[in-house]
Amino acid sequence: MKTPVGALLATLQTGLALAAAPYESTYVPQPAEATLIRGVAVLTGAGDALEQADVLLKDARIAAIAASGAAAEPASARVIDGRGKWLTPGIIDVHSHLGAYPSPGVASTSDGNEMTAANTAEVWVEHSVWPQDPQFGLALAGGVTTLHILPGSANLFGGRGVTLKNVPARTMQGMKFPSAPQSLKMACGENPKRVYGERMQAPMTRMGNVAGYRAAWAEASAYRDQRQQFESGEAEAPPERNLTLDTLAAVLDGEILVHNHCYRADEMAVMMDIALEFGYAITAFHHAVESYKIADLLASANICSAVWADWWGFKLEAFDGISQNAALIDAAGACAIIHSDSAEGIQRLNQEAAKAMTAGRRQGMAISDALAMSWITGNAAKALGIAEETGTLSIGKAADAVLWDRHPFSVYARAEKVWIDGHLHYDRSDPTRQPVSDFDLGQTVAGGER
Repeated sequence: MKTPVGALLATLQTGLALAAAPYESTYVPQPAEATLIRGVAVLTGAGDALEQADVLLKDARIAAIAASGAAAEPASARVIDGRGKWLTPGIIDVHSHLGAYPSPGVASTSDGNEMTAANTAEVWVEHSVWPQDPQFGLALAGGVTTLHILPGSANLFGGRGVTLKNVPARTMQGMKFPSAPQSLKMACGENPKRVYGERMQAPMTRMGNVAGYRAAWAEASAYRDQRQQFESGEAEAPPERNLTLDTLAAVLDGEILVHNHCYRADEMAVMMDIALEFGYAITAFHHAVESYKIADLLASANICSAVWADWWGFKLEAFDGISQNAALIDAAGACAIIHSDSAEGIQRLNQEAAKAMTAGRRQGMAISDALAMSWITGNAAKALGIAEETGTLSIGKAADAVLWDRHPFSVYARAEKVWIDGHLHYDRSDPTRQPVSDFDLGQTVAGGER
């Protein structure tokens, strides 16, 4: 049995629970005005479409969705005429580097890749996030309400990722999505073997990559076993605290989600084998330009693919991409997501989803607008472990919503209004409801002109 001294030693040496972040979210929703949007067309993000509906946002939640004219108007609610317009959930980007690679993009602000060792699982990208990055506001104008910020892909283990609400804040804690699990960024293929192989360090080859993963997971398994033995009283002392192994052990315990940069089908299959060997789950493969080749395997393993609509061919492992990738993934019953990995692409994820949908239709696949919308909303929320809170327009969920001036898959569509937890954070017609960064040109003056 552990003595009081042993218990004290445990506190000092193991600290907080491995997955518990000492940098907890301090996000507080802004006051939310009750808002009723009447007669609007709705894409729910869950695969459903409503031609005309009344949607009530109240107390930061989706309070009602009813046939047009059926929803009761609460006292003091703001009423918006939604006829001819479209309402969708807030867009979610599962792969972004905003804040960690902010604008202005110069060496002193480049904080997304800790390229000092093949395994840097100890770093947390949230500690690189600069909340004043003006790119957050540009993403908001594109309807993005939630972002998953990841470290770069230079390393086998790049570090922990963080999910943020796209709200103005002075600190990254003020943007952190409460209760969202952290992620672990892993990378396979060309990037780590090139970065370290050029330095004549391991890994230099793909087999070196795999050896590096296996060695790290074996060490993490032993670390977790030692910790569990101490907690059960089988050992007198806990293992010495190791920040790298804290992260990996939390993955093995299912408390941190694995988001894996990987392009080729054969490498994704190998990564799945490694996960089976060490008993952890892969939540999503990112980029995944060859997921269409193993879509059935991904469906069986319940692994999402976060892909581009039509971006490939920029390096050899990205050569075998096709524009039907997302559609074929979905057709196999797997989870398809459209991501950006781009400060520009994040501003038009609605158009990216539309391109992927159209490519599938041209191949004869029946893909509804409602289904394609789930690729940037509901499925994205699933991959980030926040689907119970956001991602779909469902009664009781957070009032994260976008009102578009026309069908959101039109190249001409613009987000008119964007709500996060029911608060109107963006209004295209009101300059006082548009984010203004220190690095925007001009100044805000009386009357709202810039």
